[in-house]
Amino acid sequence: MDRHVGPNFQIPAGSVLVFVLISTALFLALFDRIVLPTWKNLTGKSLTPLQRIGIGHVLNFLSMGVSALVESKRLNVAKSNEGSNIVAMSVLWLVPQLVIVGIAEAFHYPGQVSLYYQEFPITLKNMATAMNSMLIGIAFYLTTALIDVVRRTTTWLPGNINNGRLDNVYWILVVGGVVNFGYYVTCAWYYKYQNLNEVDHNETPSDE
Repeated sequence: MDRHVGPNFQIPAGSVLVFVLISTALFLALFDRIVLPTWKNLTGKSLTPLQRIGIGHVLNFLSMGVSALVESKRLNVAKSNEGSNIVAMSVLWLVPQLVIVGIAEAFHYPGQVSLYYQEFPITLKNMATAMNSMLIGIAFYLTTALIDVVRRTTTWLPGNINNGRLDNVYWILVVGGVVNFGYYVTCAWYYKYQNLNEVDHNETPSDE
């Protein structure tokens, strides 16, 4: 993709993910000032940790859907310009999906830490952050396994992605995300908080 922004600046390939970090930081800064007060005004309740995590799940598979649509467009552009090594499509097309991922992390990560810290026994509360790291590690292994299966069973991920179907891989992730969200909602629906009095993110009406 074309990484030029203006005539004199080119975005380094490894720096594209900075949009995730920026969107996460900005949204976290706005969360307590805008999102939470707005939510309380509309519902009369605070966001619970499980609700935060659930919103993060939804945003994650939405970002994969956007990724699939953008990749489909990129493949069409690449096929119409087969003689060029650079697809005539700006790398800024990737920004929306990266921003959605960043916002999802702003919901998901603090929600998980809050839930673990709230619900774990006192002796395990310092493991809250470590649990997130462990889950991320497991996710990396599962992603590697998925990519290996896709490469062994399909032609979607060749050496040159312009000849592949990366968009189909994204759609698989969308389906997996929807199924995972359904499972999460089922578990969250039946889950009973053990220590609601330890955090302010509970389901009691706000006194404000």
